[in-house]
Order: sequence, then structure tokens, then C-alpha cells
Amino acid sequence: MTISAHTIQSTKGTRRSSKRLGRGNGSGKGTYAARGLKGQRSRSGGKGGLQRIGFKASLQKIPKLRGFKSLSVRKEVVTLETLNRVCTENDVVTPLFLHKKGIIDHPQKGVKIVATGALNKKLTIKDCLASKGALKKIEAAGGQLVF
Repeated sequence: MTISAHTIQSTKGTRRSSKRLGRGNGSGKGTYAARGLKGQRSRSGGKGGLQRIGFKASLQKIPKLRGFKSLSVRKEVVTLETLNRVCTENDVVTPLFLHKKGIIDHPQKGVKIVATGALNKKLTIKDCLASKGALKKIEAAGGQLVF
């Protein structure tokens, strides 16, 4: 690498310290302290605010978030048709059982069984919620819901 002005590493004493403002006329930056004469920018607090102008324009382009997002965790939904396809007679259906079968991803979220499709196997459903229609179909097939 060739040596040029921008590749020289600064060592002690090679960097010039900045002039301190407002330390008397003998310092070279006295009286108005390099702020000029009158005006907003010559006064204390007169330089702020200008940095945010560009940010405000970009902030206004972002669309507002509308609606409502619930903090409660939604249960995983399983249909009766899926249970009829996956389960055998007299199975005990739990969230862990459904997870092992690959039907749901997160058993800790809980499971709700909905009445889509038909069920013609006797099943015992444990630790799951069920809709009213699903409960009727489960009991009609000879199964039961246990909490």
C-alpha cells in the first residue's frame, strides 16, 4: 500500500485540536464565537430541529396500522374430518397425540375441534375444546369429551 495523505495513521500530536469557542478575543473565536451576528442560529438552542425534517417526510409515507390485534393466543384448529382420517377406534386424542401425528405444530397453544366433516369412530377427546356442533357429532359417534 502506498503512502498518501489518507493512509497515514495518526500518532500522538498529528491531529490538531479544535479551537475552543467563546474563550476571549485572544483565542481567535471570541466575541460572537463564530456564530456571526444576529439571527436564530446565533442564539442558544437555535440550531435544533432541522435534523428531523427529512425523517418526518419518510414517517408520513408509512401507512397507519389499523384494526386490533389480540394478545391472547389462538388455539390450533382441527376438523372432525381430520380426526376421522388420522385416528383409529377408541383412541385418546390429546394435543400431544395430534402433535405426534403431525396435525398441529404447537400443542402448548391448545386445540379446538370444529364440526367440519363427519366422524364415525368412537374417540375420547382429552384437554381439547370443541364447538357445540363438534360435540354433538362426537357424542353421536359414541365418543366423549373429557377435561
